[in-house]
Amino acid sequence: MSQDEVLDEFRQAGALLEGHFILSSGLRSPVFLQKMRVFEDPVRTERLARALAEAIRARFGAVDLVVSPAVGGIIPGYETARALGCRALFVEREEGEFQLRRGFEIKPGERIVMVEDIVTTGLSSRECLAAIRRHPGELLGAACLIDRSGGKADVGAPLVSLCQLDIPAYPADALPPELAAIPAVKPGSRGLA
Repeated sequence: MSQDEVLDEFRQAGALLEGHFILSSGLRSPVFLQKMRVFEDPVRTERLARALAEAIRARFGAVDLVVSPAVGGIIPGYETARALGCRALFVEREEGEFQLRRGFEIKPGERIVMVEDIVTTGLSSRECLAAIRRHPGELLGAACLIDRSGGKADVGAPLVSLCQLDIPAYPADALPPELAAIPAVKPGSRGLA
């Protein structure tokens, strides 16, 4: 799947928004990717996850386990694991830190890929990878549908993405005039970092 085809999936789902958005990192951006609009369509999600699974196989080979951060990574992680024919787990925050819960376990020797929805700064990916590294298994790398950092985010492992965009993000006190002139909205579900 090409980058244009990935973006078309987001556009067709009404998930590629333009305006003045407050990201979960606290940064401001003229573009917001409302991935849950994509994930509400199982067929669209399956197409994207299948393409991501192919990219993961091409980069890392066989995979035994996909681990994703809750909540945004659960759906793409599960669908990608299904396309890879492997198990899917997710980490959740407990006392502010990602942990495996619900009796989930990583078995020794399992080949693991962390699957995320969208990477902006890489913070949640780094936190998820840190949780994975506290368990046995071989961490191969990370994958996401869209890397909106243009390849600049350091997630702490090799990163595979279906689409790499260089979408600007600004501190609230350093907005360009055209963005400052538009009222800011917080469309995501997570509180500010």
